[in-house]
Amino acid sequence: MRQTSGVLTTDEILTTARDQVLDAGRGLEQAQVLAVLSLDDESLPALLALAHEVRLRWCGPEVEVEGIVSVKTGGCPEDCHFCSQSGLFQSPVRSAWLDIPSLVRAAKETAATGASEFCIVAAVRGPDARLMAQMREGVAAIREAVDINVAASLGMQTQEQVDELAQMGIHRYNHNLETARSYFPEVVTTHSWEERWSTLTMVREAGMEVCCGGIVGMGESLEQRAEFAGQLAELGPHEVPLNFLNPRPGTPFGDLPVMSGPDALRTIAAFRLALPRTILRYAGGREITLGDMGTRDGMLGGINAVIVGNYLTTLGRDPEDDLALLGELAMPIKALSDTL
Repeated sequence: MRQTSGVLTTDEILTTARDQVLDAGRGLEQAQVLAVLSLDDESLPALLALAHEVRLRWCGPEVEVEGIVSVKTGGCPEDCHFCSQSGLFQSPVRSAWLDIPSLVRAAKETAATGASEFCIVAAVRGPDARLMAQMREGVAAIREAVDINVAASLGMQTQEQVDELAQMGIHRYNHNLETARSYFPEVVTTHSWEERWSTLTMVREAGMEVCCGGIVGMGESLEQRAEFAGQLAELGPHEVPLNFLNPRPGTPFGDLPVMSGPDALRTIAAFRLALPRTILRYAGGREITLGDMGTRDGMLGGINAVIVGNYLTTLGRDPEDDLALLGELAMPIKALSDTL
């Protein structure tokens, strides 16, 4: 039996995870997550099976479906090295705003897939008066037209802005930490990890659900990936969107290799074992990292939510393909009434 992390065997790692997470409901700690991330490919089927058991026991069989739309694309002043929406990089994405009728149409199309969540995203450091006014008008128009939860992702917030979004009825606020605190300066230099943490704290205190995840495969070490899982567990978000780097031309990370399928699946399982009760959502990059079969394996390895359709600047899977997969796996879609 392979020795992992110089101390424990694969069987010992999985047995500990079963006892601690599946039976007792306590997430793995950082060192334990690292041991899981260090497991070899031969152990992957057993690891995914355990993560799936944990998901079913502590989250149930339902899958939450979400659509996202960008109300303001490109021209962002921040230098997030993975993002083609930064105005500082020579990427093909150009600044554009979405009008209110288009926003409502996108919400209706999202609801038609059976989704319970519609997230409005803007490529900004934080919202200005124009964006907040558009949010007020847009959220009111969506609520008038369609029955769906409205979430938002508008960058870093002031207390006044957080309170206003809560008053609008924003159900959930997304603000990703992106990566481990120790690796963050290698990913972003125009703002700090601590600034993001501050926004997330205000969101929680205002009564909105916290959605916080990040991107793996950006050159971080396994130790930093385990650190990130531990920091998310400390935050305790309602939802963690898990993205896999899709290298974008013109960005500083544009030449990084795509994460391997086995590494991506190990990461999914490790994050599920660190966050047994959290919504763990498939987000960007799964199409190139995992493909169709890998997407299926992740759904049976701890994932219990998906973003359907396209992402902000990259193409996703056809929503019908994801919905067909959920039907094939007999995974019910979480109903809107259950999320209110």
